[in-house]
Amino acid sequence: QLQLVESGGGLVQPGGSLRLSCAASGVTLADYSMGWFRQAPGKEREGVACISRSGGVTDYADSVKGRFTISRDNSEKMLYLTMNSLRPGDTAVYYCAAVVGVNWYCGPNEYDHWGQGTQVTVSS
Repeated sequence: QLQLVESGGGLVQPGGSLRLSCAASGVTLADYSMGWFRQAPGKEREGVACISRSGGVTDYADSVKGRFTISRDNSEKMLYLTMNSLRPGDTAVYYCAAVVGVNWYCGPNEYDHWGQGTQVTVSS
């Protein structure tokens, strides 16, 4: 059974950077498409960035393009989200998610394995 555990969230000033990590266990990670999602208070969960099983294809929300980078290390069973030039609007709980096989849509309804989330707060 796939288990996902996020880490790396925290409080950062506008313009700062954070790197989120997601540790997977229990499966061969290369079998899973993966993504990062976020949910701000009072808002629906949204896709931030998704990555194919090999890492060769990535997809980003328009709001984070050029600022965020998703990456993975299948041998270490890790997923990462490097976030630069953070803005107050990026404040949310960030979730790591996975779905077995190929997935071409970076939407939360497409993913069926979820971590517990990590809080990211961007504020001065």
